[in-house]
Amino acid sequence: MLQTAQSVAVMQTWKLTLAYDGTDFQGWQVQPGLPTIQGELQAALGRVTGESPLPQGSGRTDAGVHALAQVASFDLQAPIPPENLHRALNRTLPASIRILDAAMVPAAFHARHSAVAKTYEYRIFRGDICPPFLARYVYACPWRLDIEKLQAGARCFVGEHDFSSFAASDPDLNARGPCAPQQSGAPHAAPRSAPASTVRSILASSWDLRRDQDGEMLTYRVRGNGFLHHMVRNLVGTMVDAGRGLFAPDEIPRILAARSRSAAGPTAPARGLFLHSVEYPRP
Repeated sequence: MLQTAQSVAVMQTWKLTLAYDGTDFQGWQVQPGLPTIQGELQAALGRVTGESPLPQGSGRTDAGVHALAQVASFDLQAPIPPENLHRALNRTLPASIRILDAAMVPAAFHARHSAVAKTYEYRIFRGDICPPFLARYVYACPWRLDIEKLQAGARCFVGEHDFSSFAASDPDLNARGPCAPQQSGAPHAAPRSAPASTVRSILASSWDLRRDQDGEMLTYRVRGNGFLHHMVRNLVGTMVDAGRGLFAPDEIPRILAARSRSAAGPTAPARGLFLHSVEYPRP
């Protein structure tokens, strides 16, 4: 039987860039009965287009973690102009989730598999009183921190290392990288299983200090080809311990070599962490 032109479903791959306040969500990944970013986005797509694809994110941010520019991809049949989808999604999504950009992309694009690098930020407030308008987005650290020790610790992470000491137990160690373009197969099919690796390449790692009348804002920025579960928060918790003088920063190579979570410092709170940006190959 011949199909008419109207009966042939034409799937179009979409790329969304979105920002969100993760405070009231149980992370990115959809979970039955719990508010998640992926779940809200899927529901909004259903209301706007009548289709409910499960958007694939560049990474699974955890409960309470924020994003300045998360990337999601999915396929739709609905013939809708990008500017209309952009506008309609922002009208139906909660105010804590905003679509920054919507674009049609080649079918091979996948938000996670096509990524080549990501950057995260972690924000620490140091002052007598944390302003209430900052409290949801910073770690209000009670200790005095030596910025030079923090910087020395940050430099130790640059390069390719086994980050086992900084990874929480995760059933899918590859969920956060390393980022690599997808080689073959349908872009939104379930990924093939691969041996878990805890080796990652960190391309940049440094702290920035700003002072104002309220106190100090310390911002850690780290760029790499992928990150393990809780890795950035564990890096920060370990550097904070070095910054407050519990151990010397030159002990960090030994912590890396131990390949044991018990060798590193505590996990910093989720509220200070932001997915800053995701990088893809240039067309």
